[in-house]
Amino acid sequence: MKLTVIGCGYLGATHAACMAELGHEVLGMDADMDKVAILNSGKAPFLERDLDDLLAKHTGTGRLRFTASFSEAAAFADLHFIGVGTPQQPGEHAYDLTQLFTAVRRLAPRLSSPAVIAVKCTVPVGTAPRVAALLRDMAPAGDAIEVAWNPEFLRESCAVEDTLRPDRLVLGFNTENSWAERVLRECFAKIIDAGTPTFVGDWATAELVKSAANAFLATKISFINAMAEVCEIAGADVFELADALGHDIRIGRRGMRPGLGFGGGCLPKDLRGFMARAGELGAGRAVSLLREVDAINNGCRDHMVDLARELLSGAVVGKRITVWGAAFKPDTDDIRDSPALAVAQKLHELGATITVTDPRALDQARKARPDLDYVHDPVVAAEDADLLLHLTEWPQFATIDPHRLAQRVACPKIIDGRGTLDPARWRDAGWTVRVLGRP
Repeated sequence: MKLTVIGCGYLGATHAACMAELGHEVLGMDADMDKVAILNSGKAPFLERDLDDLLAKHTGTGRLRFTASFSEAAAFADLHFIGVGTPQQPGEHAYDLTQLFTAVRRLAPRLSSPAVIAVKCTVPVGTAPRVAALLRDMAPAGDAIEVAWNPEFLRESCAVEDTLRPDRLVLGFNTENSWAERVLRECFAKIIDAGTPTFVGDWATAELVKSAANAFLATKISFINAMAEVCEIAGADVFELADALGHDIRIGRRGMRPGLGFGGGCLPKDLRGFMARAGELGAGRAVSLLREVDAINNGCRDHMVDLARELLSGAVVGKRITVWGAAFKPDTDDIRDSPALAVAQKLHELGATITVTDPRALDQARKARPDLDYVHDPVVAAEDADLLLHLTEWPQFATIDPHRLAQRVACPKIIDGRGTLDPARWRDAGWTVRVLGRP
């Protein structure tokens, strides 16, 4: 098939490359000329595992290319995926749908023949009818333009795998047995034939699936972090508790990871966006639940700051603190709503001198938090530190020799905010060790 992908950020660039891998001819479209140039060179403008290989492979064969022209995109195909960003509105919890409706408004007047618009963006439920109405009013093809909702379920650093081998495929349509359904089933034929569970339903349900999934995952993470607080007070081990709970098939261990909490560009934003829409719909119990989930997650960061102050005997001003981690998770350079950087900034504002290290995200962190110090080598970064904070679980950090590191710091004290270091190994090397959720 021939298809386009409108918006080539994390979602769009990955989707475009993976659709080419499935055998389709793909034209990616983005208004950012610099991004288009980078993508056409066979590289991604961000870190995502395996994506550069796919981009190089398919831009090299000509099966995949990128443009900044809506006219070229409209003329290229009759299936258009929209994957633009839907960030949180400044100062509010609600989604900002500016990019989505701008893309629709710019594409619609160029659609003079029947086409399928498949939206992948995460949005408040009730957005699909607005998109359909706008297309009907602005597109020369009018009612011949069909709208489908096809939410994505990508995990950063696993986005290629999640696109090519998803755990489910969700398709939402306004009518049963629509032309759009036939088109999308053809597009995803290899994925469907591989046995991927495929759910076909209405617009509203398809819109809700992504938001509800992220809200549930956030709730699961916040639940185990609330249990971590209980464990610290009671002298229990939250990691052992999570393992025991996870053997109940109704609960499951996956995703229930105690620590500093979640961050990134999706989970916090989608939780708050869902909360805002639930409030508009008058679903008060959902709002109350999600508000507490969000508060628990933010409280994990405050708790880390409190622990740091405790290990420094309450005296933070003038202390040298090294933070291992800037990205919100390993294997990405994404620092959006990074718990690690949030903690670093809070301690800096309390008067500490903060040095941050990260294998891949330092350039992004430096732009966002220029008032912090940055060192690439984690051992050098810890030089003369009064306290070390392990806040992003890069595997490189776990391999560092705590005996050797103890000779470089001013005081061998560490707080493991991710629970992936071996506390016995560090204590044997003379370190004072605190782990969130452990006595």
